[in-house]
Amino acid sequence: VQLQASGGGLVQAGSSLRLSCAASGRTFGRDNIAWFRQVPGKEREFVAVTSRPRGTHYADSVRGRFTISRDNAKNTVYLQMDSLKPEDTAVYLCAAGNTIYSNLRNPTGYDQWGQGTLVTVSS
Repeated sequence: VQLQASGGGLVQAGSSLRLSCAASGRTFGRDNIAWFRQVPGKEREFVAVTSRPRGTHYADSVRGRFTISRDNAKNTVYLQMDSLKPEDTAVYLCAAGNTIYSNLRNPTGYDQWGQGTLVTVSS
């Protein structure tokens, strides 16, 4: 498995969760590792990316509440999610790729995907 997401669960609004994306060595060495989320019937939505050449970037909807980080010793990317809202409920997927800056927020910029972990936020 090249990307393995974990850490999802059922929490109340206002709570925190930390998602983990464990990657194989080669995959972790790629330029960009991102988190997306998807709700049934809707398009996959960009959440955050950690990019070796281009830093970290967030969707407007999560900026200030979510933090993406890398642990190079563990080949793992984390998504710390604070002040969770019911609208954050989704399957969260991590992805890896080497796309250019202008395509960082587009799912088509990533060619490796993990299986997803479900986050449910109750009101």
